[in-house]
Amino acid sequence: MLQFNIRKPDEGIIPQIQEKIDNLTKPKGSLGTLEELALQIGWIQQTTSPSLTKPVHIVFAADHGIAEEGVSPSPQEVTRQMVFNFLEGGAGVNFLARQHGFGLKVVDGGVNYDFDLTDDRIIHRKIRKATCSYLYQPAMLMDEFDQAIEVGAEVVQQSYDEGSNVICFGEMGITNTSSSAIWMNTFTGILLRDCVGAGSDHAGKILEHKYKVLRQATDNYQGDGTTADVMRHFGGYEMVMTVGGMLKAAELGMIILVDGFIMTSCILAAARINRDVLHYAIFGHQGDEAGHKTLLDFLNVKPILHLDLRLGEGTGALCAYPIIDSAVRMINEMNSFKAIEVTKYFD
Repeated sequence: MLQFNIRKPDEGIIPQIQEKIDNLTKPKGSLGTLEELALQIGWIQQTTSPSLTKPVHIVFAADHGIAEEGVSPSPQEVTRQMVFNFLEGGAGVNFLARQHGFGLKVVDGGVNYDFDLTDDRIIHRKIRKATCSYLYQPAMLMDEFDQAIEVGAEVVQQSYDEGSNVICFGEMGITNTSSSAIWMNTFTGILLRDCVGAGSDHAGKILEHKYKVLRQATDNYQGDGTTADVMRHFGGYEMVMTVGGMLKAAELGMIILVDGFIMTSCILAAARINRDVLHYAIFGHQGDEAGHKTLLDFLNVKPILHLDLRLGEGTGALCAYPIIDSAVRMINEMNSFKAIEVTKYFD
């Protein structure tokens, strides 16, 4: 697998950043989460004057063989239909990307459809038309896993080279909450029952069937239990690409915005490969998918928003971006007590 050189940011600058925040014209700590975010972003960027430049949102799309087992009420063709929706600008992720000034990159990592290769609105990196059903065999081969990691890293590197220092990830792949639940179960030890949610089955009509299929799939697993083997056995191409992208973003010192359950499962997997990736991650929201709050608690992280979202695509992380922008504006644009004649009214 591609190797990543990720380092924990130097903590030596933290007291300087904290001192600047504490001496802005406000009571100490009175801007709460904004202060925490400003400190983290300044620490990541190793500066007391952090910046957000050319944010990019990447949506990786791929199909899953496990869809053949009826674990989602949504048919597999929804994946490619939604990709076209992204390309036409009419999906949830589109209006939020436009609203918050994000560039949008859509990547075909393994959709079960032949897109027009001359269509430059999509990044064509199809590995294969869908993974295999992991009820019976590994979802992907190891060389396919390696290729997916490399594609994720490639798209992030491209964004960085174009001037971005903020990267956000989304996904499109019918049944990928199933893969996410198994990753969560395997990597945390939390009972599978507590990891499996309804996904797009809002009425919960097939939840028990979904659990039984995933339980059988994990019982059938005969791999070596390593992080890479679990990822390639149960994952989707879009998920492994996201992991590669997250690891590359951390190596480049970029801010990583993490979306809902699926993307949190991806950062969990990335952290199994290199724990230091978590220092670069900001968790946008707590979603409404079963297991997400439990997973956030396991990682000991605090999401910015809780809006009962469960769409995916990266929408929750994009919704949180104005709060992150406010944190950076706070540390850069507020006056300090030293700069103006305001009596410091707290100790």
